[in-house]
Amino acid sequence: MSPNFDCMDLEALTSNAKQIQDDVLKQILTLNANTEYLQRYLHGSSDKELFKKNVPVITYEDVRPYIERVANGEPSNIISGNSITGFFLSSGTSGGKHKTFPMNSIFFENLLLYKALSSPFVSKYMDGAKKEKEMMFGFTRPLSKTPSGLPVSGGVSSFLQSDYFKNQPSELYSSPIDVTLCPDNRQSMYCHLLCGLVQRNEITSMSAYFVSILVRAINFLETHWRELCSNIRYGHVSEWITDQKCRNSVTIILGGPNPELANFIEYECNQKSWEGIIRRLWPKVKYIDCVVTGSMTQCDCLPNISYFEFKQIDEENKDDIVDLVNVKLGCYYELLVTNYFGLHRYNIGDILQVTGFYNSTPQFRFIRRKETVLSIQTEITTEEHILKALYHATLVLESSNLMLMGNTCCEDISTNPGHYVFYWELNNKNIDGVELDNKVLVKCCCVMEESLSPLYKTFRSKDGSIGALEIRVVQQGTFDSLMDFFVSKGSSISQYKTPLCIKSSEALTVFEDKVLGRFFSDKCPPL
Repeated sequence: MSPNFDCMDLEALTSNAKQIQDDVLKQILTLNANTEYLQRYLHGSSDKELFKKNVPVITYEDVRPYIERVANGEPSNIISGNSITGFFLSSGTSGGKHKTFPMNSIFFENLLLYKALSSPFVSKYMDGAKKEKEMMFGFTRPLSKTPSGLPVSGGVSSFLQSDYFKNQPSELYSSPIDVTLCPDNRQSMYCHLLCGLVQRNEITSMSAYFVSILVRAINFLETHWRELCSNIRYGHVSEWITDQKCRNSVTIILGGPNPELANFIEYECNQKSWEGIIRRLWPKVKYIDCVVTGSMTQCDCLPNISYFEFKQIDEENKDDIVDLVNVKLGCYYELLVTNYFGLHRYNIGDILQVTGFYNSTPQFRFIRRKETVLSIQTEITTEEHILKALYHATLVLESSNLMLMGNTCCEDISTNPGHYVFYWELNNKNIDGVELDNKVLVKCCCVMEESLSPLYKTFRSKDGSIGALEIRVVQQGTFDSLMDFFVSKGSSISQYKTPLCIKSSEALTVFEDKVLGRFFSDKCPPL
């Protein structure tokens, strides 16, 4: 598949969505109809109507035994007509556990397609954005192996270690490939920043797969800029960068002493406020490419990637399943995916709303994960409720020049009654350090409770079976420690996203000795 596209390619894809989707399903069923999994439903047929009638909608637990059999050495044709060449892991931050999915070359081709299709549109609307270099914060972790010897890693990490990524022109990125492939994420982060600073006038875009990585990079710059300046001033990479390939390639980029550049960076980083620091250090940057909205979930349904179906969730048409082109504006659906490497009518677990159409292809807004996030009694508190509550709370924080740098939550049922706990990491826009203002933070508790569901408010205020909402403010750097915890458990830093809610008691121990203050909604006006 060619990685070169222009705007007309997307026009063609989105204008012919029905035919393309039918063709994709035909290809998948022709390829996979005789697999052990589909044979019992289709008996070798590739008929669309038979597929819709006989093949059940599944969750991960339904397909997991088949995936495990392939991972343990049984033939790929249990689930896929093409050879399974590896497995990728989910981040494990949403549900608390990693999920393992099969993949082959089509997985990597799809990732390249997303990037290739976005490039002409970025260039069209942001002049000069693609003319020079991209500063990409990409990270990998060593590949593990299944019992049968197939590689296993995070989806992003697998792509970055594949030939599909390695064979891209090296001049596209500010960092050499050896920096991205460095197995030590701390050394890799330092070298990404060092290469980016040296080439500051050539960089026209920045990217990270999730915004949490970009935030971590800026935090890292805050604590290491003096050392970075020293490296640039004397043309020598710090001795603790011990990965030899990484060290050699960065030394070439460094090029020798550059005291003038070091003085400039030192001056900018010494300013009282870091507001606008990206544009000050990288003046040609036109845009930042990362996932930032909601729970940082992407909702791209390009019609040639996989076969997509949508299960309606409103009461009138509940459980109706429609094709991509038959969804209705404003309606809510669960996303079902059938792909080329072993998933058939797999329920992703995302709730999407149709917000419009681009040609004949629908556009979606991510609403929430299907699962309830928080519940003490029988109330259902979803991601949508929590994100709404956080939005109102950040308005209160902004009026006091405070920024919410990290957030997660949990249910605390060790108290009677149980209550919701939100862990916050804060920063001040204008000064170092944060002074905790009881009035401001109690008000945040109040506006958050006002944003939750009517049933929550009933349990909270009328019968007292849910306790006061609590905000625990933690030390700066605590959410970096949370990321380190999840990475130590197997998550890839490249695809890490801070979990909106934490179910793991082990993960919650990260916060135990880092709480600076506790604030409650018990002094709020009645709900």
